Amino acid sequence: QVHLTESGGGLVQAGGSLRLSCAASGRTGSSFAMAWFRQAPGKERELVAGISWRGGTTELADSVKGRFTISRDNAKNTVNLQMNSLKPEDTAVYYCAATRPLRLDTIVPLIPSFYDDWGQGTQVTVSS
Repeated sequence: QVHLTESGGGLVQAGGSLRLSCAASGRTGSSFAMAWFRQAPGKERELVAGISWRGGTTELADSVKGRFTISRDNAKNTVNLQMNSLKPEDTAVYYCAATRPLRLDTIVPLIPSFYDDWGQGTQVTVSS
């Protein structure tokens, strides 16, 4: 099991930037993908960005392409989400997630059920 701790959320005006970080501990050093999901009130949890074990494959939701960037540092066991040009519709609780070790370390699952470990979430609020 991987323990995930998010940081970096907060309140920002539209057009501003935030950087979310997720620190992983526990079962590190294995071929797991990581991702950021978000959930707004009354909506389902959705994938924002995901990254494969070695970082060679990334997935971004269409709504954040060109604005958000995901990266990971396996030496530090961290994954980051740089969010630029934030919009009010980006307001949500953001969750860091990790899969179990994958046979193919180049894939990034797109749905929440493929992720076994989750952080507590961090609130991002974008004011208009």
